[in-house]
Amino acid sequence: MIYVDVILPLPLRDTFTYEVPKEFNNIEEGMRVIVQFGPKKFYTALIYKIHEIAPENYLAKPISDVLDSIPIVSKQQYKLWHWISEYYCCSLGDIMQSALPSVMKLSSETKLILEDNTECEKETLNDKEYLVIEALELQNELSLNEVSRILNQKIIFPTIKSLLSRKVISLLEEISEEFKSKKVRVVRCIDRNVDIASFKNAKKQAQIYQSFLQLEKNNSNEPILVSQLLKATSSSHQTLNSLVKKNIFLIEEKEISRIESFDNHNLVSFELSEIQQTAFSNIKSSFLKKDVVLLHGVTSSGKTEIYIKLISEVLARGEQVLYLLPEIALTTQIINRLRKHFGDLVGVYHSKFNNNERAEIWNEVANGSRFPIILGTRSSIFLPFQNLGLIVVDEEHESTFKQKQPSPRYNARDTAIKYAQLLNAKVLLASATPSLESYHNALSNKYALVNLTERYGGIKMPEIEIENIKYVTHRKQMQGAFSPALLNEVKQTLSKGEQVILFQNRRGFAPVSECKSCGWTANCKSCDVSLTFHKQQKVLKCHYCGYTELPVNKCKSCGSFEVQIKGYGTEKLEEELHAFFPSASIKRLDLDTTRKKNAYQNIINDFENRSIDILIGTQMITKGLDFDNVSLVGIINADALLNFPDFRAYERSYQLMAQVAGRSGRKYKQGKVLIQTYSVDNEIIQAVKNNDYLGMFNTEISERKVFKYPPFCKLISITVSHKDHNLTNLASRDLAILLRKSFNSNILGPEYPVVSRVKNRYLKNILIKIGSDLSINRSKKHIVSLIDTINRHQDYRSVRFTIDVDPL
Repeated sequence: MIYVDVILPLPLRDTFTYEVPKEFNNIEEGMRVIVQFGPKKFYTALIYKIHEIAPENYLAKPISDVLDSIPIVSKQQYKLWHWISEYYCCSLGDIMQSALPSVMKLSSETKLILEDNTECEKETLNDKEYLVIEALELQNELSLNEVSRILNQKIIFPTIKSLLSRKVISLLEEISEEFKSKKVRVVRCIDRNVDIASFKNAKKQAQIYQSFLQLEKNNSNEPILVSQLLKATSSSHQTLNSLVKKNIFLIEEKEISRIESFDNHNLVSFELSEIQQTAFSNIKSSFLKKDVVLLHGVTSSGKTEIYIKLISEVLARGEQVLYLLPEIALTTQIINRLRKHFGDLVGVYHSKFNNNERAEIWNEVANGSRFPIILGTRSSIFLPFQNLGLIVVDEEHESTFKQKQPSPRYNARDTAIKYAQLLNAKVLLASATPSLESYHNALSNKYALVNLTERYGGIKMPEIEIENIKYVTHRKQMQGAFSPALLNEVKQTLSKGEQVILFQNRRGFAPVSECKSCGWTANCKSCDVSLTFHKQQKVLKCHYCGYTELPVNKCKSCGSFEVQIKGYGTEKLEEELHAFFPSASIKRLDLDTTRKKNAYQNIINDFENRSIDILIGTQMITKGLDFDNVSLVGIINADALLNFPDFRAYERSYQLMAQVAGRSGRKYKQGKVLIQTYSVDNEIIQAVKNNDYLGMFNTEISERKVFKYPPFCKLISITVSHKDHNLTNLASRDLAILLRKSFNSNILGPEYPVVSRVKNRYLKNILIKIGSDLSINRSKKHIVSLIDTINRHQDYRSVRFTIDVDPL
């Protein structure tokens, strides 16, 4: 008898064994199968292992169906999944859930049906039960969502439970295939010997026939769409159907790709500058000795052109390339640049694509033909590459490469290095402000290091000025959030027809609504955080759980009407700038303005085309965007970045400010940056002013060595959470006591995070430092076993313990 161990898309550590019926004897590891899990539920599972050993503790159920003819997950991917599972302390089910597009993870949908041969006495039913039975008599079966709509409420299970107990209804589990190929209706001519004179009394039909022949001639071998033909002739479906009835035309459905195609004609080529060529040659020679190279290139030094030359050589060898980016916003610009050189060979993969589009990209990568280059965000590391030769991790320092919620909490940069090792590929990490860990690895000879110290074309690094707003505020010269110097610089820049970027890392209108009389603030009901006022939407919103309420004019504590808003978000800056520069075109680039699928692209394109004069943004605008006409960058509040309770605060502050400063003066002349701060003499502010990455690195790395922080140790964060405040305290205390017995003084906490309650769950953090004298793998296993010990305690079974390895 053949058995398979399968992975289920559930947060369960174990695989589960199922029996393989004889009709499914051609199965392979990596194929999807349908299995019954529990008494009634069905799931799509992945075959992890095939063997002949029956489970000891339970009777193996048979698999219900096989969905694939070939594996969709390779052995190398499984090796990567296994590494992620062990390294980041998560289950294979978590990884499957994150890795596969949703349409590849079918699960059963519960349906309600009437029991056969059951006569129900309707007078015994209550109003809700009666509505359900009446609906079932009309349409035979109902989904849970349909029952919820019929009853107009979310809580429906008491009603269903009552009907089940009286055996009036039963439950049915149905598996539905979610992925559907995209189809369009096309017109094909089946009679080309038609005499135009025969259309004497049907001029519209004649017009359609002649237009079809003309479109066919112009479009060569491309099929003619029904919509295309009707639009060209301004005709109706009725007229076209008349030609179908006369057997002149035939209308067919044709399956097409959802993925945009690109014209491969007029592709652009270029030559590297002397400095770029030197860096390119150094990278190639470094790859002969090391598998990972760190390219430290200042902003606007032409790193992308070097990537393109490397990619060209990899494609010439018949290999695939993965180009990882930290933000969807960056793909808009980079995809246009890559397609100028590689045409339709570039595929894009990120979360703004719908599930069917992501499934198509997955299949194309698995086939290894259409898209040898994949440009994507962190989730693209899970794509089934067959012959990967190079991974480029652009802006490798970015924290958005780390997934924080949900599990697996992996870092795509570090995972890419492991994946490349499994596939014998090379990795190029690149940044103007590398992470301290990566730069330390390069200096320690773990990675190779290549420097690019000059901007392309000999353009100077931007001139950076520091504006002491403590002095300006004392003299009462601030105009809202802007100093006179910044407003004057913006005015001069606009008068020259040049563009401005303003950086404020806070979205919304204002972060605090506070009573002037008693100090009460409008806070979220579910989180310990103030509600942010969004003026355009006219709501107060929590940025943690999404809770909203109407703005308040009256204090809920003392009844005073002196409730005022405090602080500045991007929305408020936009409003104030309109007052100062009424004729300028001003837009925002933040989470609120980019929720729609093409919103990023539209804003970026408008700014590139110079139809926007001033772009205000959060950290989205710091990540490698390239604009020719920007000559001024303003940083509104540098202190908000510096004064954060985290050992990485100074590193991140430097990276954000240096990156946003690098958006200025990239093409034709030296740009200018103005930083508003109360802390003029702060060492990070001065390092940004002097473009002194090495100075920042040396200061920070020496402090981390003294206080034992990465890269001199590994960090594991454990978050303990529960809806009961006391239970959270007790569970975190008891876990910390057990941990200290094993790790001594290397335990920090438990302590409350900055936001100590989110979605009505109280949080406490424990931070574990694991030095080089301890085995990281054994330490993680021991930590998991201690958490299991605590979790088995009767009082703590409902407490949630979240492990985050290498937290950012």
